[in-house]
Amino acid sequence: MSSVNGNQEESSTRDSTTGDILDSSVGSHADTLLKRMQHFVDNQQLCDVVLIAGIDGKRVSVHRLVLSASSEYFLAMFAGSLRESKEHEVTLGEVHGDALQLLVQHCYTGSIELHEDNVKMLLATAKMLQLTSAVAACCNFLARQLHPSNCLGFAFLAEQYSCTELLRVAQAYTCQHFMEVCHDQEFFQLNADQLGKLLSDDELNGPTEEDVFHTMMSWVRHDAPTREQHIPELLAKVRLPLLQPLFIVDHVENVCNASNECQQLLFEAFKWHLLPPERRSLIAATERTKPRKHICCGLLAVGGTDESLKGVTTIESYCPHLNKWTTWKQTIEYRCKLGAAVMNNKLILVGGYHERQVLNSVESLDLNTMACVPLNPMRTARCNVSVAVLGGHLYAVGGNGDDGSILKTVERWDPIARTWSYLSSMCTGRTCPGVAVLDLRLYAIGGSLGNRSMESYDPQTNYVSLMSAARSSPGVGLFGRCSYAIGGSLGNRSMESYDPQTNKWSLRAPMNRSNGEVGVTVANGFIYALGGLCDGYHTKTVERYDPTTDTWTVICSLAVERYGIGCALLGDRLIAVGGSNGNSPLNDVEEYDLVRNVWNQLAPMSVPRVRPHVFNIPNIIPPPPAP
Repeated sequence: MSSVNGNQEESSTRDSTTGDILDSSVGSHADTLLKRMQHFVDNQQLCDVVLIAGIDGKRVSVHRLVLSASSEYFLAMFAGSLRESKEHEVTLGEVHGDALQLLVQHCYTGSIELHEDNVKMLLATAKMLQLTSAVAACCNFLARQLHPSNCLGFAFLAEQYSCTELLRVAQAYTCQHFMEVCHDQEFFQLNADQLGKLLSDDELNGPTEEDVFHTMMSWVRHDAPTREQHIPELLAKVRLPLLQPLFIVDHVENVCNASNECQQLLFEAFKWHLLPPERRSLIAATERTKPRKHICCGLLAVGGTDESLKGVTTIESYCPHLNKWTTWKQTIEYRCKLGAAVMNNKLILVGGYHERQVLNSVESLDLNTMACVPLNPMRTARCNVSVAVLGGHLYAVGGNGDDGSILKTVERWDPIARTWSYLSSMCTGRTCPGVAVLDLRLYAIGGSLGNRSMESYDPQTNYVSLMSAARSSPGVGLFGRCSYAIGGSLGNRSMESYDPQTNKWSLRAPMNRSNGEVGVTVANGFIYALGGLCDGYHTKTVERYDPTTDTWTVICSLAVERYGIGCALLGDRLIAVGGSNGNSPLNDVEEYDLVRNVWNQLAPMSVPRVRPHVFNIPNIIPPPPAP
C-alpha cells in the first residue's frame, strides 16, 4: 500500500472583533470533507461528470472540483474552454476501467493499493492523467521490487514514461548486478542500441573487462544471423586496450573478420599495449582506455613512517567503488625509509633503514601469488631513496648513504641481467626527492639538500651570525649565551631530468613555491607536485609542470596542508594520501578532479603515514584476505 497524505497540523486563531476562540483543525477538517465526498461518489450523489474508460467502457461518477485539484490534466479539461468542460460524460481513450477507478479513489483518499499485477497499468494511466502523487507512489513501489530478472524492463518502462528517478535507480541496479542480469532472458531481448548504452556505462560492475566482452558475444550468438552485423558498433563499447593481448588474439580477433571498424579498434588496443606505461599518456585518452569504476584498479599504500618515526609495517588497499581502505598484508621486513615500486605486478622494496643500519637489500613480492624472493642488492646502501620504473628498468634515485650523506648517485636494475649498475649522477644530491616518468625521461623533483652550515644566535644583540637558512631537522645546541643551529636539510625547488639515451641529467625549470618533500605523480602529459615544504613550513600548494613549455603552474590547492604525501593516479583522478602536518602523521586522503579542478575528501587510511608509497594496481591482484 502506498499513500500520499496532505494533512496539516491543527491551529487556533482568535477573532479580534468578537473575542471568541475559533478552533480550526485543518487536517481533520480536510479529512472529513474528503471522506464526505468519497461517500457521495460511492453513492453517486452530487457528482457532476461521468468518466468512461475507453478500453472496457467502465463508468466512474466523480466531482470535477476534486479531479481538477488533483491533476493538471483534469484542470485543463474542466476549467478551460475545451468541449469536455461542458459535457456530462467524458470518454478517456487508452484507459482501463480498473485503473481509472483506483486512481479516482486516490484523488479522494490520498492512498492507492499497489500490487505487482497492477502497478505498470496504474503507472501508465497516472502518467497520462498527470496524477503526480500516484506516479511517485508507483515508481517507489517498482524501485523496491528491483531484481536482476526485471531491472531492464523497469528501466525501459521508466524511460518510456519519463520517470527520471526510477530510471536512474533501475540503471544503477542493472550496472551493479550486471553479471546476474546478463544471464536473464530480458538481457537477450535488448536491441543493439540498448545493449550499447549498457556496455558504455562507466558504472558497469563486472570482474574484468574480459567478462564484458564475453557478455556482449553471448548476446550476439543468441541470434547470430541478425546480430553479427552489430559487432563493430558494440565492440567499440568494450574497452579493448584494457584486455590482455593474449586474450585479444585468442577471442577478439576471430570475431572481427575483415571489418575496417574492428581492425581500427584492434590496432588501438595493440598500440596501447606496445607502448610502455610512461608513453601511454601521449595517446589521446578515450573511454576505451579508462578503467570502469567498478572494474577499476585499486590502490596500495606501502611503508611510510608513524608518529614515533618507526616504519609502518602494514600494507593497505583502497577499493574505489566502496571508498574503503583495508589492511592487506604485512610488509616483508621491518624497516622504514625504503623505496618502493610496482613492476610487472611485483612490488619491489628497495633499501631503507633498520636497527641503525642503512640497507642495500632488495626484495620482490609477487602480488598474484604473494611469493617473496630477494633480488640482488644495490651497489650503494640507501634510505630515503626514491624509485621509479622507466623502459622496463628500475631506477633508485638519491637518498641518504650509510654515513648520513645525501646522495646524488643513481642506480638502475636490469631485470633480464639481474644486475645493478651506476648511471650518471644527478646535478645535486637529493633525499626524498619526488620522482616521475614522462616522455621517456626520468624526473627528480625537489627533495632536501645537505647543509653543512652552522649559525648562531646571540639574544643580547638579536643577531644571527653567518647565513640564515630554512632548515629541516637541524641539530641545535646551547653554548654560553648563544644558541646554535647546525646542519639539517635545506628545501630544494629545483628539478632535473634524465635521458636514458644520452645518460645525462639536465636542469629544468624549478617549482614556484614548494621546495621539498613534495608528492609527485603524472597525468595527461603533465607532472603534478603536491604539498611539500615551503621555506621550512608545510604547504597545501599544488603545481603542474608542462614539459612542452618547461613551466610550472599553480593550480587548485589541497584541503589540508602537508608534506611527505603519497600520490597515484586512479582512473582519471589524482589521489593524495597521508603525509604530515608538521606535528604528526596524517591519514587524510583527497582526490583531484582534473576536469572540475577541485579536491574532494575520500575515506581516510586506517594508519596515519608520512611518505607512504602509493600504487595503482590492476584488478587481477587478489583482494585482501578476510579478517
